[in-house]
Amino acid sequence: MTSQHDFFNRRADALADSDLDLEYDEDGFLLDDGASTDGDQLDRAERAALRRVEGLSTELQDVTEVEYRQLRLERVVLAGVWTEGTVEEADNSMRELAALAETAGSTVLAGVMQRRSKPDPGTWMGSGKAADLRQIVIAEGADTVVADGELSPGQRRALEDVVKVKVIDRTALILDIFAQHAKSKEGKAQVELAQLQYLLPRLRGWGESMSRQAGGQAAGGQGMGSRGPGETKIELDRRRINTRIAKLKREIASMKTIRDTKRHGRKIGHVPSVAIAGYTNAGKSSILNRLTNAGVLVQNQLFATLDPTVRRSETDDGRLFTLADTVGFVRNLPHQLVEAFRSTLEEVADSDLLLHVVDGSHPDPRAQISAVREVLAEVGATDVKEVIVINKADVADPEVVDQLLREEKYAIAVSARTGAGFAELRELIARELPRPQIRVEVMLPYDRGDLLSRLHDEAEVISSEHTGEGTHVHAKVNPGLEAALADFAIRSTS
Repeated sequence: MTSQHDFFNRRADALADSDLDLEYDEDGFLLDDGASTDGDQLDRAERAALRRVEGLSTELQDVTEVEYRQLRLERVVLAGVWTEGTVEEADNSMRELAALAETAGSTVLAGVMQRRSKPDPGTWMGSGKAADLRQIVIAEGADTVVADGELSPGQRRALEDVVKVKVIDRTALILDIFAQHAKSKEGKAQVELAQLQYLLPRLRGWGESMSRQAGGQAAGGQGMGSRGPGETKIELDRRRINTRIAKLKREIASMKTIRDTKRHGRKIGHVPSVAIAGYTNAGKSSILNRLTNAGVLVQNQLFATLDPTVRRSETDDGRLFTLADTVGFVRNLPHQLVEAFRSTLEEVADSDLLLHVVDGSHPDPRAQISAVREVLAEVGATDVKEVIVINKADVADPEVVDQLLREEKYAIAVSARTGAGFAELRELIARELPRPQIRVEVMLPYDRGDLLSRLHDEAEVISSEHTGEGTHVHAKVNPGLEAALADFAIRSTS
């Protein structure tokens, strides 16, 4: 009924297979493959400088005496409760949890999984398996247990009481990774908001050393309803957190206004937008770099890049459009993060085309597609035309790639490493982007080179001829440009 999986050996083999298309140094940074599509990667040194050093800590060993603990992940044991799905899906979830823990800076020592119809309401794993987990923690010398799921405050406390080390859940782990990798002011504010929203219902007293709410003579003669210092401390902390949450929401709202203004400016100029979304570590940044030479950080880690990147590009026929790289998704992405990053994810909902990047070499790419679509549905991006971009096709199983191409209505296979399929991807983008529909015929004086430049940048020029009176142009334009050309129109028909 229960078993301790040897998925770590299988996980190492799977990771080795999935990363054959890229070479990484000892710090996990992508080595130059000669393509020079990822730019100078100037963020690598900064990211390496922030790595945690194993063995250095000033924390208390007794986790029952203090509530506010820095999330320290050095030597961890993973724990999972398998309630549904196949054993392969359960193993994939544990492999992903191990990758998340390693991304956060820990050393994964062991893992244990229990098959149950539903999690235990008390200790999550059940008292017997929790006791077994305690023995594994002792044998491995671990300092943290990471649960593959979201624990209620009571479940976390009860499990900590059994295993005698700190227990964190999948949500706290993902929030910690986001806190490490956020760089922009908006990203840091969004992550802090998500962390505080997660922490607020999980506040508890400082062990047994502080009294809680009491009444009458039990409260030291203070009268009915008096509160002890432990209860007072919790209420003060809750008030501070609520105040900080309100401030962060105001700041994010003001940043959203700036983002909306930029987006509105692009809409006024009728500049089409393409959003790149997908599962974390599927290669979104590599594809953006390959298409635009953006130089966005590329690293073999989950959630290596969080802050959205918008770059300008153009089709082969000269039409401008923007490419926006968004935050990566993961199965069971914390609800707090979805809400905090909603303003960022709106880039996807407002785009004209969505490139949904999938790791073709992943053991279960269909589960990745489903997880991403669940998040996209939450932010209202279901009406955007979606193209499945199967990345890492050079190392993926050809049968898996072919099946995905058959199953998805709009799909294309590419390799960001070799560049295979990118000519077809650019053609697909050019074909799917909205085109100007209003036909105009204008005679532009030679002193209005600004309008001629706009025609070549924003419109689809059918013909252009220089005459004695000026430049005679036939073109398809958008409504804004049609208004600017009205004084020089010879004929205009829709």
